[in-house]
Amino acid sequence: MTVSTFDPTASPVSVTDRALRYFHRNAERDGGNLIRLSVKTSGCSGYAYVLDFVQNAKDSDQVIPLDGSLNLAVDKEAVKVVRGTEIDLVTEGLNQVIKFNNPNVVAECGCGESFSVN
Repeated sequence: MTVSTFDPTASPVSVTDRALRYFHRNAERDGGNLIRLSVKTSGCSGYAYVLDFVQNAKDSDQVIPLDGSLNLAVDKEAVKVVRGTEIDLVTEGLNQVIKFNNPNVVAECGCGESFSVN
C-alpha cells in the first residue's frame, strides 16, 4: 500500500458472504452479535489471529458493521497487522475453516498457525 492508495476511512478488514453466514450461525449458538479480531504473539513466525464472540467492544476497538445484526471489532493494536485482510470461509478436504487473506503477510510457519509481517 502506498500513500496514494491509503484511505484512512476504509475498513481495515472485510468479510466474505460465506464467512458472514458462518459467523451468523455461530453467533446464534453463542448468543453474541459482536466478533472481536485481535492478534497475539505466537508460534514460530510471530503472530496468530484470535476471533472471539464478545458482548462489548473495548473502547479502543474499531467497530465495523457487517450487516444489520452483526459487527466486527478490530483490536487497535491488530489494525496495523491486519489492514487489508479479507476473512473467508473455505473448504479444505472435509473441513470448513476460517481463512485470513492478509496482504501484509511475508511468511507463515509450516503448520499455518502463525505468520509474520513487515
